[in-house]
Amino acid sequence: MKKAIVIATVKEWNINNYFELKKELENEYSLYLLTNKDELSFENIEKINPKYIFFPHWSWIIPQKIYENYESILFHMTDLPYGRGGSPLQNLITNKIYNTKITAIKVSKELDEGDIYLKEDFDISKGSAKEIYENASNLIFKKLIPNIIKKNIVPKKQEGDIVLFKRRTPEQSNIKTLNDISINNLYDFIRMLDAPSYPKAYLELDNLKIELFEVIIKDGKLEGRFEVSKDE
Repeated sequence: MKKAIVIATVKEWNINNYFELKKELENEYSLYLLTNKDELSFENIEKINPKYIFFPHWSWIIPQKIYENYESILFHMTDLPYGRGGSPLQNLITNKIYNTKITAIKVSKELDEGDIYLKEDFDISKGSAKEIYENASNLIFKKLIPNIIKKNIVPKKQEGDIVLFKRRTPEQSNIKTLNDISINNLYDFIRMLDAPSYPKAYLELDNLKIELFEVIIKDGKLEGRFEVSKDE
C-alpha cells in the first residue's frame, strides 16, 4: 500500500508544482492537496493518515492536534534561528541580506521554533517578490520535499543566535517610509512588495494613490509600471 503525503498550500505556483511532484512520486506515494482551512481538520487528516504533511505556504493556524500526531513540516525563507517571524523576504531585503536559506522545519507551538530538517541556499538579489516566491517554490518541491521523503531526514534542534522579524504593515509600503533613497534602495523596495495579495509600494498625491510594480534597473535608471487610483 502506498504511503500518503499531504501538501497544504494556497499559492498558485505551489499548486502547479504539487501536480508535477504528484506525477514524479505517483508510483511510490499517494499525494493529497489541501487548499483551504476547512480541509485541514483532524478528522480529514486521520482518514488520509499521511506520513508527512508539508506546508509550503499556509495562511491559517495549523491545529495542534494535527502537528502533534502527524509529521508536519513548513518552510521559512531565512537561515533559522535568524529571522524568526513575519515578512521574511521583505525584512531580509530591507536588511540588505540577499543570500539566505530556505529552511524546512517541524511545525511547533511557537512560531518558527521547530527542529530543522534541512536548509538550502537561496538568492534573493534580483526579481520581483512573485518571481522570488516562484523560485522558492521550485526549490521546495524539486529538492527539499523529495530529499525529506526519500532520505527520511531526522530534524535537529535549532542552534545559533535568535533574531526576530516583525510582520510588516500595509502602511510600511508607502515609499515615504524609505529612509535612504537611492536607485538601488528604491528598486529593492518596489520589487520586494510586488506579488499577488501583497500591499504594493505606493505614493500618495492628494486623494490619489500611485502603486508601483514590475520594476527593473536599466542603464542606471528604474523602469516599471504604475497604477493610479483614488485613495479610499
